[in-house]
Amino acid sequence: MIDFKKLADKYQTPLYVYDFDSMSKQYSALKEAFRGRKSMLAYAVKANSNLSVVKHFAKLGAGADCVSIGEVRRAFMAGIPKYRIIFSGVGKRDDEIREAIERDILYINVESEAELARVEIIAKELGVCARISIRVNPNIDPKTHPYISTGLHDNKFGVDIDTAKRLYIRSNNSENLDPVGIHFHIGSQLTELDPIREAAEIVADMVRSLSAAVGIELKFFDVGGGLGVCYENEETIDPYEYAQAILSTLTGMDITVICEPGRYLSANAGYFLTKVLYEKRNGDKRFVVVDGAMNDLLRPSLYSAYHRVDALGKGGELSRADVVGPVCESGDFLAKDCELPKMEHNDLLVIHSAGAYGFGMGSNYNTRGRSAEVAVEEGSDRLIRRRETFDDIIALEKEYLG
Repeated sequence: MIDFKKLADKYQTPLYVYDFDSMSKQYSALKEAFRGRKSMLAYAVKANSNLSVVKHFAKLGAGADCVSIGEVRRAFMAGIPKYRIIFSGVGKRDDEIREAIERDILYINVESEAELARVEIIAKELGVCARISIRVNPNIDPKTHPYISTGLHDNKFGVDIDTAKRLYIRSNNSENLDPVGIHFHIGSQLTELDPIREAAEIVADMVRSLSAAVGIELKFFDVGGGLGVCYENEETIDPYEYAQAILSTLTGMDITVICEPGRYLSANAGYFLTKVLYEKRNGDKRFVVVDGAMNDLLRPSLYSAYHRVDALGKGGELSRADVVGPVCESGDFLAKDCELPKMEHNDLLVIHSAGAYGFGMGSNYNTRGRSAEVAVEEGSDRLIRRRETFDDIIALEKEYLG
């Protein structure tokens, strides 16, 4: 058990706490599900990009799925080998493409015909052949929140099947492009297996047709990430059943499966600790005002996302309250209509499932310093990012003050 009070006293609040042992357990369960087939788990760095978190997964053997050159650099700094790094994302600048090619990463995931043209031009300027994968949009409804759906034609990601075929032929005929993989990712927080299986079938059939029709033999079948986790009462997908659904579409194919988990590995291994400042009422409405805010944990405000809230060491009669922060926005809340006992100054709240898309989506809005981050592993705790100070926040501005 993690001693949250001890950590809050030692590192102060607001505070992110990550259970590295839990992360290891999740990684092992998913890796084991693909046992017997060539596979790689490429950790989705965007879920939690703290260098110590990325390094933890690197030591477990993970690769990295990156969506900016900054994340690529983080992956290298954390010790992930270049042949395990993938560069994805809709909008890559020329300098990002150039650096990715020069660093000789596994491949660049291409999301449009225009992007493929830029990769080809830059590879030609460098006098090299760039390894690429093409992100296919299979037009499958992932049955998830519309903001994190990515596999429909209404979404900005990837290209349709016909366009993808044309781009593979173009790449195969280019001296500066080497098509080595195919990629799809239909959305995040997936809790239904059928859309995943259906998307895999569509993309696997395309791999077979590329081989049979034009002799393109792809090496990597990148299924993206998106495995859902339980925030409240969701029924999640068993890792073994997930793997079998994908592998069943690849019968007779000698291809390496790449999976890009992020939330699945880190979400429920993370906790956000915040202290109560005071309670207030507006008429019949009860508010618990805390020192954490939407700039620390944005998901509730952005997605109306649910995070379980526990009042540490408190008992008594429960009543509904909104847990709100100091930020000057009506949308600044961490929980709505949460059942809590009467709260006093300095009482501690533990916000669960905060290990993914928590700190990384934070900001300095209202000139608030971002939280500290702490790792807990084998009974020991250590600071992995110090709390931001006012001087940190203004460091890039003060020298330009007229």
